[in-house]
Amino acid sequence: MHSQVPQRFVKACQLISDERARHQQKIHVIRNCPMDQVIPELDPDDPVSDKHLKKNKFISEAFLELFAQLTGTPLLSYETRNQGDFFTDVIAIKKYSGQLTGFSDSELVFHNDRTAHKVRADYITLLGMRCPDDDLIYTGYIDGADIVNNLEPKHIAYLREPHFYTVFDVFSRDMNKQLSTSEKHPILSNLHSIRFLDTMTCVAEEAPLEARDAFIAFKSAMTRSQCKRHRILTGDLLTFANQDGLHNREKIDILNPESAAARWLLKTYAFKDSRTAESYEAYWANNRAGCVID
Repeated sequence: MHSQVPQRFVKACQLISDERARHQQKIHVIRNCPMDQVIPELDPDDPVSDKHLKKNKFISEAFLELFAQLTGTPLLSYETRNQGDFFTDVIAIKKYSGQLTGFSDSELVFHNDRTAHKVRADYITLLGMRCPDDDLIYTGYIDGADIVNNLEPKHIAYLREPHFYTVFDVFSRDMNKQLSTSEKHPILSNLHSIRFLDTMTCVAEEAPLEARDAFIAFKSAMTRSQCKRHRILTGDLLTFANQDGLHNREKIDILNPESAAARWLLKTYAFKDSRTAESYEAYWANNRAGCVID
């Protein structure tokens, strides 16, 4: 099947895979990607249901699946989100206006996606479906390695212990009423993997004072670390490591709030490889590979 794919794209995906494996680069952009010719206007009260009624071409979804195959990163979805769809629509829902969720029209603090959840994506890929030309909205990214390099060893040691917890965001709580806060977890793991949602990750009440000092040091290290920013345009594919860095959403200059609220990104979550995906088989919903019980 892949023999029919343009070699230029195959080579680009191989380059991305190689740079990821060497920890050389964790964020990549591909421009002028194939996508649906008709991008429907969606009802802001329930854009996802409206999309299922209006969108009958799936070029964008096919392209994201192809990218996942060529980079060897199997897709991940959540049973309680969008009916288990592997393709998530990042678009503002009116009732979440101003709230801390990707489905709002607001800015987003630095975070990993699905911080409070046990099964989290290694990579996130965003495809610009409708991105206003006149509104400046940027995605920022901080490499976890930079944060660790700005920390003292004594703080790193406490950040690697389970002295912290994360409150589930409002959208997750609405999708699953049983969710409130995560189990206690470390903020740092592996070489420089991070589990952190700014303003929602907290120090456990019984944690030692050293853990509180380490938490403050971590937030200071974030500020001192380099932030790479990209403005996603229509047809852009932005892909980055979810657990080995932090990302945010910054609204720099909004001339038309209505068009900014209608911004539409198509998102996929992915495991770093098939072996990692298979390690979560116990979480599969109804034996559907990649769709986890949440």
